[in-house]
Amino acid sequence: MTMVAHAEAIAAFRFSPLTSPLAIVVVLSLVVGLLMVVLFGYTSDQKAISRAKDQLKAHLLAVRLYRDQIPVVMGSYGKILRGTGSYLKLAFKPLLYVIIPITLLMVQIDRYLGQTPLPVNAPFLLTVHLGEQSSNAKAADASMAVDAMNKVTLELPPEITMTAPPVHIDADNEVVWRLAGTKDGEYELKIVAAGQSATKAVCVGSDLPRISTVRLRGRFWERMFSSAEPALPEKSPIESISINYPDRNIEVAGYGMNWIWLFFILSMVAGFIFKELLGIQI
Repeated sequence: MTMVAHAEAIAAFRFSPLTSPLAIVVVLSLVVGLLMVVLFGYTSDQKAISRAKDQLKAHLLAVRLYRDQIPVVMGSYGKILRGTGSYLKLAFKPLLYVIIPITLLMVQIDRYLGQTPLPVNAPFLLTVHLGEQSSNAKAADASMAVDAMNKVTLELPPEITMTAPPVHIDADNEVVWRLAGTKDGEYELKIVAAGQSATKAVCVGSDLPRISTVRLRGRFWERMFSSAEPALPEKSPIESISINYPDRNIEVAGYGMNWIWLFFILSMVAGFIFKELLGIQI
């Protein structure tokens, strides 16, 4: 038994650096930087871009050489503007091929690196926002609307405990619970409102699970960028269910930063390095 535990410890030591958020961002940045450059090279007119850049350099040189001749300088500035427009036109389509897939990739990666799972025994907030109809459609007055809010209930798995009574925010049609997870794992919370139920996933622990901070009804584009769960039913009285996961900061030289900033910096640096190595004009 001791030997097995020792082997598991060695394996964890060897592989944990490779699965750390920092290592993942570094490797991902290098791969994406290379793919950006290669994709740009294959989808762009390299000869035309090279000519456009050479012409811009020539016009800039003319501004420096003939700075005492106002007509020549003004003419060169006009040619610089036209040349810049031509260069941007040549680069626009390849940039679309690069930016769109990378944006979609970043949205998916953010599900894993954007937030950390909830620490064990640490309190967190579950917020349920009800649509206007759910609180007022069957209410003849404000007191009945408040009564509808009070009837929203929460069902918890044994590993999740309620640490305080729910708070009803009538002005915002919201009910907020303070909860805590007692054991690592992924669980489902069940909310019942107006006779209909909805669930919300919650992650507790220290791994790299796929985290969804909010579950939404409708709002397709917002769901695409901020939610990793299926949409709530259109007829559901619940408009959104959210959990306040802690944001993840990746430590670099003693400074914590969001993974997107680190990814952006490293991928740009990698892209410029690969551009020079592969001889691709950007």
